[in-house]
Amino acid sequence: MLCIVLILLSPLSWRMGNNELPDAFWFKQVFLVAFLISVFYCNVSIFVPKVLLKGRNYKYLLLVVSGAVLFYFSIIYFEQFIKYPMKMHEFFNPGEPYEQRKRWLPGDVFQILLYMVSIGLSTSLALVQKWRRDEEKRQDLERQRINTELSYLKAQINPHFFFNTLNNIYSLTNLNVEKAQKALLKLSRMMRYVLYENQKDETLLKKEVNFIQDYIELMKMRLTPNVILNLKIEEPKEDQIIAPMLLLPFLENSFKHGISNQKECEISIRLEVMGDTLFFETRNQIFPIHSDSPEAKENGIGMVNTQRRLELLYPNKHKLKFGKDEAKNEYWVNLTINLA
Repeated sequence: MLCIVLILLSPLSWRMGNNELPDAFWFKQVFLVAFLISVFYCNVSIFVPKVLLKGRNYKYLLLVVSGAVLFYFSIIYFEQFIKYPMKMHEFFNPGEPYEQRKRWLPGDVFQILLYMVSIGLSTSLALVQKWRRDEEKRQDLERQRINTELSYLKAQINPHFFFNTLNNIYSLTNLNVEKAQKALLKLSRMMRYVLYENQKDETLLKKEVNFIQDYIELMKMRLTPNVILNLKIEEPKEDQIIAPMLLLPFLENSFKHGISNQKECEISIRLEVMGDTLFFETRNQIFPIHSDSPEAKENGIGMVNTQRRLELLYPNKHKLKFGKDEAKNEYWVNLTINLA
């Protein structure tokens, strides 16, 4: 387009009276356009990717200089072939005899500048294309890395949840067989969710909330009367989606550390949805776990993995705060996620 504007369209604006430029002039202009376009695409397709980007800088520089020399002498030969100097002399100086003169230096400089512009633009384009391909490849590798890491994190969360729940049901079998049977039914429904929904990147928020409610109902079967459970769980809209099993580790943490068989204790769980924003909060007192308990040996795998999943799945779209209120001996978690 630049060649067409500078070499073909620009001469059309020249004021020549009623006279038209000779055919030799237009032959030369078309030759220039064809040559510069060939230089442009050869540089984009061959010289830059196969020479410059391979680290052969001196060879590329030699090719550019050689191309400029070839370009210059090709113009001279073509002008002589079509008798360009004589035709232009007859057009601008009619009636005067033609004499061979030295070449017009400003014209040659302008043509070499056109060659350099073609080289510069094509090199820039080739480098931008290379950068874009590298960026797409980097993003693809990053997506693969994130997917692999998420799969690894979910693979850690699933056994963590499963063995904790089985341990709860095992304890319940010694107290009430009927409740244990109901607990197994709850667990089977929850494991269907784990096996099928957890393999997806996203699930309906409604399904995730139902899963949480099943988990809480399962936990309630083994709670003693001295445990006060405050629940405020709001039913979400049908079309909202969330990453599966994202909230479970916070619940597990509350029930693991917030229950005492001797002392009165309270666990608060709140889940609200306002527009596209999910608010989730847990509060529980902190009771020590026996050193010989399997849970005492766990290093908070579920919590650590959930924080990492939030960073990967909801970058700049979530706020997670947690801490301990020393005055009340209470641990709290506050999570906000933008689901849009």
